[in-house]
Amino acid sequence: MRAHETTHHVQFVPGSEFKRRAAEVVANPFLKKSFRGAMDFLMMKRAAQFPDPELLERQRDLAEHIRRYSLARLPELLEQLEVNLKKNGVQVHWAETPDEANAIILDICRRHDAKLMVKGKSMVSEEVELNHAMEAAGIDALESDMGEYIVQLAGEKPSHIIMPAIHKTKQQIAELFAEKVPGVSYTEDVDALIQIGRDVLRKKFMEAEVGLSGVNFAVAETGTICLVENEGNGRMCTTVPDVHIAITGIEKVVEKLEHVVPLYGLLTRSATGQAITTYFNVITGPRKPGEKDGPKEMHLVLVDNGRTQAFADEQLRQTLQCIRCGACMNHCPVYTRIGGHAYGTTYPGPIGKIVSPHMMGLGATHVLPGASTLCGACGEVCPVKIPIPDLLIRLREEATHEAKPGHAPMFGQGAGKTAFASFAFKGFAFLYSRPALYRLFTWAATRFRFLTPANQAGWTKSRTPLTPAKKSLRDLLAERSKH
Repeated sequence: MRAHETTHHVQFVPGSEFKRRAAEVVANPFLKKSFRGAMDFLMMKRAAQFPDPELLERQRDLAEHIRRYSLARLPELLEQLEVNLKKNGVQVHWAETPDEANAIILDICRRHDAKLMVKGKSMVSEEVELNHAMEAAGIDALESDMGEYIVQLAGEKPSHIIMPAIHKTKQQIAELFAEKVPGVSYTEDVDALIQIGRDVLRKKFMEAEVGLSGVNFAVAETGTICLVENEGNGRMCTTVPDVHIAITGIEKVVEKLEHVVPLYGLLTRSATGQAITTYFNVITGPRKPGEKDGPKEMHLVLVDNGRTQAFADEQLRQTLQCIRCGACMNHCPVYTRIGGHAYGTTYPGPIGKIVSPHMMGLGATHVLPGASTLCGACGEVCPVKIPIPDLLIRLREEATHEAKPGHAPMFGQGAGKTAFASFAFKGFAFLYSRPALYRLFTWAATRFRFLTPANQAGWTKSRTPLTPAKKSLRDLLAERSKH
């Protein structure tokens, strides 16, 4: 498969809007307080799960080795996965683009005359905008994860990959349910709100012709799909409807079941501070003769959507190690102050900054790698040791430079390059490579420093103006030598 730049993202917010949206959140003290409080709580819960730093590092090393090993053998493992899934009775489909993924799923739904699809949590389905494709075809796609259900009712995108509705207060959810759910009165009682959602969803599980889920790990050796969840809705989606469709990115494959255990142990503790989730589903195929539950038919859709572009580059391939725990978001000083919606992409925060350019091209996302302090917190907490700061620097370079000879370009490469920046760097290179001219420039800059403009393009949007010193280093050294 080849990488591509898609235009299918219905709700994508252009990168040019990022600064405006981020500024709106920063100017809202209520949202800032809510995000910071939630992230502090999650950081505290994670820290409590890893009391022994040395043990944590050994676990992270093991998880990193498993992911790197899996990615090094990715083509081979994908073929092995397909063979064993078919042996288990699972129909396997390959999708290069979001449109292809949606077309495959839509075709399955039409063959079963489906009117309702009930969905477990799946970030890849968000990535390909599956709900919009189903709606356009006249098929209801109902989210059954409580957080996803809330943001779907609100007509919004998830703001966090683990906790989609973390930006919502119970008052906002109470108003939303009272407005959108027939026969429901306003209540701020959290237990009552959860029960309202359960009552709606329970009926839909029984009515839906198709259930859809994501995939946390796909095991090549056994043709097994593993699904992590807390609410039981994933188990309902994968067993009650007659047809189960699982959708995942091609990077989620591992070789053996024993490789899942270390990854699972770090995933749950890094994501929500839980030692283990309420449910861990191991799915090996559709219902067999004599079994009393499970779907009659099962499909797996393997999605590329730019992942092979990352895979082709040895450094950028590390992006695909991600197990979608969200720890990098919880610890990011930028995300914790602006939330997920400011990014305008399916995957926000540090992981979104390095994965979205491959899925959507640098033309649409080149501003995101720059939305980082490079403090390194994301890399320090990543359970599979993705060097996120290094990858952000690499993507910043790709965004402002044309492809080097012999290197395959990223889609949209050079999109962040501006005429002003090019002129500035060329001017500096011209001066710096000519000693006499450079000495003349520094002499003039120090003597006429009062002429320095107060507005210095993007620099002064968030910083004080740069003003030359009264004396250059050369002048100071010359004065010292006289004494």
